[in-house]
Amino acid sequence: MDNSPPLSGFMFTATPEFPHHSIHSLLFLSPPSQVLFQKQGKHTNLLDQIPMDSDLEKSISENNPEDDNIIDEINHKSEEINQDIDHEVDTSSSPHSDPKLPEIKAELDDPGEIKFEESSPLPPDIKKITEEIDLYISSLLTSQGEVSTPPDVPISIEQFLVLFEDKIEEYDSGDSPVKWSRLTDEDSMLFLEALNRVSSLSKALSKFSSQYKYAYSINRTGGVIQRAMSYLEEEFKSLLEDYKIRSSDPVEVTDLGYSDENLSNLIRVSKAMLDAGYETECCEVYYVVRRNALEESLHKLGFEKHSNDEVHKMSWESLEKEIENRITKFKKFVEYQISTERKLCDHVFPDHPSISERLFISVSHGVTIQFLNFAEAVTLTKRSAEKLIKLLETFEAVKEVVAKIEGLLREGQSIDDLKNEASIIRSHLGEAMISIFNELENSIRADSVKNPVSGGAVHPLTKYIMNYLESASFYKDSLEQVFLENQKIEKGDSSDNEKQSPSPFQSQLLKIMDLLDANIEAKSKLYKDTSLSSIFMMNNGRFTLKKIKRSNELNSLLGENWYRKKSSELRNYHKGYQRETWGKLLSYLNPEGLTVNGKVMKPLLKERFKSFNAMFDEIRKTQSHWVIADEQLRSELRVSISNMVIPAYRSFLSRHSQIFTPGRQTEKYVKLTAEEIEASVDELFSGVTPPTGRKKQKE
Repeated sequence: MDNSPPLSGFMFTATPEFPHHSIHSLLFLSPPSQVLFQKQGKHTNLLDQIPMDSDLEKSISENNPEDDNIIDEINHKSEEINQDIDHEVDTSSSPHSDPKLPEIKAELDDPGEIKFEESSPLPPDIKKITEEIDLYISSLLTSQGEVSTPPDVPISIEQFLVLFEDKIEEYDSGDSPVKWSRLTDEDSMLFLEALNRVSSLSKALSKFSSQYKYAYSINRTGGVIQRAMSYLEEEFKSLLEDYKIRSSDPVEVTDLGYSDENLSNLIRVSKAMLDAGYETECCEVYYVVRRNALEESLHKLGFEKHSNDEVHKMSWESLEKEIENRITKFKKFVEYQISTERKLCDHVFPDHPSISERLFISVSHGVTIQFLNFAEAVTLTKRSAEKLIKLLETFEAVKEVVAKIEGLLREGQSIDDLKNEASIIRSHLGEAMISIFNELENSIRADSVKNPVSGGAVHPLTKYIMNYLESASFYKDSLEQVFLENQKIEKGDSSDNEKQSPSPFQSQLLKIMDLLDANIEAKSKLYKDTSLSSIFMMNNGRFTLKKIKRSNELNSLLGENWYRKKSSELRNYHKGYQRETWGKLLSYLNPEGLTVNGKVMKPLLKERFKSFNAMFDEIRKTQSHWVIADEQLRSELRVSISNMVIPAYRSFLSRHSQIFTPGRQTEKYVKLTAEEIEASVDELFSGVTPPTGRKKQKE
């Protein structure tokens, strides 16, 4: 039986699929020396193999455009063969001659014209080719490590590579490439199957890269794969960029931003690229496209890019709004967009969790760095106390964003690069905060205004500092961390001092409170009236205690002992005020010294009443102008004054008022009733001018 390869294609027939100039491209289908002659009216296999001289083979292999010359040379070679056959027939009597030669001669002498016809090539059997390649790959794999020589490369491989290259060229023509999304499911499946087969072949051949006979095939398969990857890489990019679906598009969009069909294509193409060893190219395309997509999403949220110079030139009012706006929007962006990106990475790379993780980290880092850069620009602006709260908000936002992204990672994974960058920025923010607290200390020391506050009201410095500390204490944990880290840097101490008491931030607060107390006490001495000085100290002390009591953070930071001490000081000022103001008044109601030999001296009694009336009227006029804004403190003082004065006055009045002659004398010296005194006390510390005269009081 003849085991020579089938005559599968070298027929010189020009067709639309295989014109004359492509004759050389068909040579891979069968050895160039296999030719089929056709006689007019019937086929005859005269010679299975016609030897070609070197010039002819060279002409064919070099793709000579003048294919007619090739055919002429073949016909010429045929004439020479016929002459040899005639010679053989003539010598047929020889005992070594072939007995069939006379029959061949007779057939050649037939008047019918013998010619070479250019016929259509028989299509290659794809199924058979792929089976041969798969068997060959299997044989290569089983040959690994064996002493025996691996099998030779079959011609079917070259056939398959040429066919696959034609398909790539068909899809990836320069002018109008075929979009992957436009391919039918069958076409895309066949393309990926072919690519997978070539990839498997390339991997199997690479095991024998040291053997020269495989060098051509290794280079050949590598080149085909590279050509296919060039097409797939561009299509992968195109698929990724198709994340915007028009509202008129009937295709439903998943929560990942792509249609189900598109997601399916992304999975298949990414898998093909990874399996072919093109992980770097695949990941690079994914990273660039998805980073751009997220940046576009940020831009639509109003998150504009600003250079450091642009940030520095902003007024504080504008920058304050910009900080708040960016923090709010970026938190929302992380909550929804970055979380979705995590799902998308896992969906596109379902069989490669490590790649999915790495890409998610890279994409997240690429877009989060915009927020970090803005935060860094804020730290470089001129430092002032008014910026503390926004710096704290930025500090916590950076911490929260990074923690949120890290929370989306698989267990055991970390975003070290992003965390390091965020840590540096938070450190810079912390430095700015500590600097602001130092400036706050200096501002307290420098506040040496010589004009006392009217009416002994709460000093603006007290209001500012306490409101400032109350707002700052809301970020207690962050400030504790900032001051602790700063202490470690200053002392070069890496130990855990978080449980030390007081903490660095507590010490800072206590220092500020001491400075404030000293400053307010110095200002109290600006009042010539010691009673008003006491009112001033009570006002500032009560404001401070009220702020601390209302703020759990401040209360816990300053501590119960500090609060009790401050309350005790406040009570002392209260006692001092009562002693200075009402103690002197009550001295006129003291019965001692009014009697001589058991009889009340009327002139002395008249003087006592006159002095009491005059002093009370002065207190009423003066202290009604004084201000106690805190309603509770004002009420407490009024009640304590009434409790101190009214009973003593009533007692004095009931004991001595009958001494005066009823009528004009009584009215002249006893000008106030207990009720009138009580009413006047209730008008104290209101900051308004009281009515004058007894009648107006009664009215």
